[in-house]
Amino acid sequence: QVQLVESGGGSVQAGGSLRLSCVVSGWKYSSGCMGWFVQAPGKEREVVATIYRGTTSTYYVDSVRGRFTISQDNGKDTVHLQMNKLKPEDTGMYYCGIHSACVLDPRVWNSWGQGTQVTVSS
Repeated sequence: QVQLVESGGGSVQAGGSLRLSCVVSGWKYSSGCMGWFVQAPGKEREVVATIYRGTTSTYYVDSVRGRFTISQDNGKDTVHLQMNKLKPEDTGMYYCGIHSACVLDPRVWNSWGQGTQVTVSS
């Protein structure tokens, strides 16, 4: 059974930084895509960034490009999201997921962590 555990959320002021981490276990394939998604109150879950395991192939939604960086450890089982220059609109529950391909629609992903809250105050 696939398990993902996120950590690193918290509350910061605008302009601050946070680093999220996600550890995956039970994924029986060497490849696949890991991603970070955000769900703000009253809104649907949306993609933030993805990375294809074992490669440098990444994707960022326009609103975070240049501020956030997704990376993975050499073992590929841990993914990080470095979040800099945070804005109030970045606030939400951040979820880590894993899927066979880097599909941007979260509705086709079915392996998720429990989420970690990020709150950015102005």
